[in-house]
Amino acid sequence: MGVFLDMRTSMNSGTVGQPGLSLGPSPDAFGSIGLQTLGVPNPIITLNGTVGVTGELGDTFVVEIVRGHFYDPFFVIYRAEGTIGQNGGAEFHTFTAQDLSPPPALESVYTSFISGVSTAVRTGPEMFYGIAATT
Repeated sequence: MGVFLDMRTSMNSGTVGQPGLSLGPSPDAFGSIGLQTLGVPNPIITLNGTVGVTGELGDTFVVEIVRGHFYDPFFVIYRAEGTIGQNGGAEFHTFTAQDLSPPPALESVYTSFISGVSTAVRTGPEMFYGIAATT
């Protein structure tokens, strides 16, 4: 049976229509959390989130989660590509990822990023949360 350690959330936008920012080729952060894992061998980190994107049919975007505060391809632990489907318009995309081998730390920090084609817009809601546990 697992043992709960910590849970944190980061809500960038709780409504549809915000933040209203166009996507670009460079990853842009939309959530960051730090989970307390001090002194715990082999914690299990579960990460979840939702991002709303509006665009034209076929527009693409990428959601990535990195271990740490800043984007670095070396520390990407999760990557998902999405496409605006059917009629275009607003779409809500959820994701779940796990980090099964985080390094020992006082706090395990994770940041979620989004990038994509410039005709797609971040329309919210945008949230990112995580749970740390151990076996």
